[in-house]
Parts: sequence; C-alpha cells; structure tokens
Amino acid sequence: MSGKNKRGIRWLFALRRYIIFFLLMAFVISCCMILFLNMMTRSTGLELTKAHIEQAAKVTFLNVALLSFLCTVIDGVRRKFMVDRPVKKIVKAANQMMKGDFSARIPSLYSVDNADGFGAIADCFNKMAEELSGTETLRTDFIANVSHELKTPLAVIQNYGNMLQQPDLPEEKRLEYAKAVTDSSRRLANLITNILKLNKLENQQIYPKAKPYDLGEQLCECLLAFENAWEEKELEIETDIEEGVLVDTDEELLSLVWNNLFSNAVKFTQPHGKISLSLQLEGEFAVVKVIDTGCGIPPEVGKHIFEKFYQGDTSHATQGNGLGLALVKRVIDIVGGDISVSSEVGKGSAFTVKLRRGPNGAA
Repeated sequence: MSGKNKRGIRWLFALRRYIIFFLLMAFVISCCMILFLNMMTRSTGLELTKAHIEQAAKVTFLNVALLSFLCTVIDGVRRKFMVDRPVKKIVKAANQMMKGDFSARIPSLYSVDNADGFGAIADCFNKMAEELSGTETLRTDFIANVSHELKTPLAVIQNYGNMLQQPDLPEEKRLEYAKAVTDSSRRLANLITNILKLNKLENQQIYPKAKPYDLGEQLCECLLAFENAWEEKELEIETDIEEGVLVDTDEELLSLVWNNLFSNAVKFTQPHGKISLSLQLEGEFAVVKVIDTGCGIPPEVGKHIFEKFYQGDTSHATQGNGLGLALVKRVIDIVGGDISVSSEVGKGSAFTVKLRRGPNGAA
C-alpha cells in the first residue's frame, strides 16, 4: 500500500472519530442547554424569544464543534503514543521474524496504562522469538552435522569403490577394500536408521506399549549380542543381576537403551579392560548400572553427552555418529525413567538408569 493511500485512510479514521465525538457532544450539550433554558424560564418567568433561541443554538453548536475537535486531538495524541508506537514496534519485530531474523525482539513498551495488554504481548512475543531462535540454531546444527556424517562414509565408499575398479588389484587388497565399503555402508545405514528413530521419538510418533517383563533376562540377551566384540578385545565381563525384577514399560524401546550403552562400553574400553553390568532393586525402582574402564568423559563433555551429534572426543568420532546417547535419553524420558552418568578421564564411565518396577514388583 502506498504512502498516499495510508494517509488517506488515517484521515478517514480521524474524520470518523470526530463525527463520533461530535454526535456525543451534541447530545450531551443539547440536553444540558435544554435543561438550563428550561430552568431559566421557570425561575425568571420570562418567555424566550426566537432570537434568544437562535443565539443559544448557535452557541451550543460552536461549543459542540470546539469540544469535539479538542477531544479528537486529545484522542489522536493518546493513540499516537499509547497505541500506534507500541503497534509499530510489534509489527517491525514481526516483519523481521517473517524475514528469518530470529534475533528480533520487541523493546520495553512504556505505557501510562499497564493494563492495555501491549506489555503482555511483547513478553509473549519475545519468549516465542527466543524459542524459535533456539530451535533454528538446533535445526541448523542438525543439518550441518547430518551433512558431515553422511559425507564421511560416502567419501570412503567412493574412494574404495574407485580403487576396486583397478584391473590388476590383488585379491587381498580387493577384500580389504570391499570390507571398507561394507563397513561404511553399514555405518551410513545405522546413521539413517537412528535419525529416523530419533525423529519419530521427538515428534511422539512412537508410543510406548507398556507390559510387565523380566528386565534381567532382557539385559542378558542384549549383552550376549556383543559377545563376539568383547571376546575380540579380550574384555572382562562382570555381571551382578538380581533375578525376577519386573518392569512395566516398552520392552522394544528399552532394548535401544541397553544396546547403545553396551555398544559404547565395548567401543571405548581398551583391550583387556573390564565392563560391569548390575541390576538391583532400590525401593520402587529397578536400577541398572553399566560401568566400563574406558577412556572416560571430561566434565565439560559430560554436560552435553546426551545432545544430538555431540562428540566430545573427536579421536573416536569414526566409531559412532553422536546419535546413540540422544536416542537413549529420549527413550528414557518417554518411559518415565532417569539416566545419569559419572565419569573420570582415563578411568572409565558409569551410566545409571532408574526405571519404575512392574505392578507386581519382583517375582
């Protein structure tokens, strides 16, 4: 809309307000004048002449016109400072947001009447902008990290694929390159699977199907799935699992938790190290602890360890994609449990998971 059209619209609104005030003033002052003249005739006993009535009508009209103009001006000034200015600030910030500038904020709106609602609107807008800004930052980081994680195995697959095309490639090298391609393909598939799972969990597209089951049996089954890996590294496995501990939750979702915790424990524990698994009852909770003698986690890394794609130790980045513990945290939140980690660099880490017991407690 052009500036000329906007000015025309403002004048129309000003004229409308003037007409409203004029009618209001005309009604009030006319009533007052009629009452005044009526009282005058009664008190003096004189008859009003036509000239007197015409003069009173002219004075009344001028008073109405003048008072209406004054009210219109006062109302215009009031609207300019108490309505138009706050609205302009809100509209300006909203336009910035629509253009993708999530740093836009509405400055403090000073108002004579704190109950006009503009302050509450500004506070809500600024909170919304802050949330959107954080979400946008997470989205940008997520895209950047996904792009990086996808690019790495794809580059490996491409390089080894090109080398496999060499006509005089020895059989030993061919098998080595083919294994590298297979490993990178598996890593890429795992990354995509974890991204899809995490997306469904965060968007609440996966609903837990709770039923009582034996937690100890599940832990043993998940741990045995990594038998080849721990035997290859000659790790010592120590278990202390209380029998007959029932939990009432989604068995399939919790298997993601144990598989990720056991996988990390095996990956980051040096050969001939030790992994301990325990399941104990503490009141109404079943407490699972997974302890390893791996590289450990620095305190500053431990604060972010459950964030997506966060990898504090870049030397181990090729062993994972930074999504495993984010999945674990999201699953634990969904099933109403709690997870914590304690760690010391060079001495290992201990993950503790607390889950509510089943309706029958321990069998």
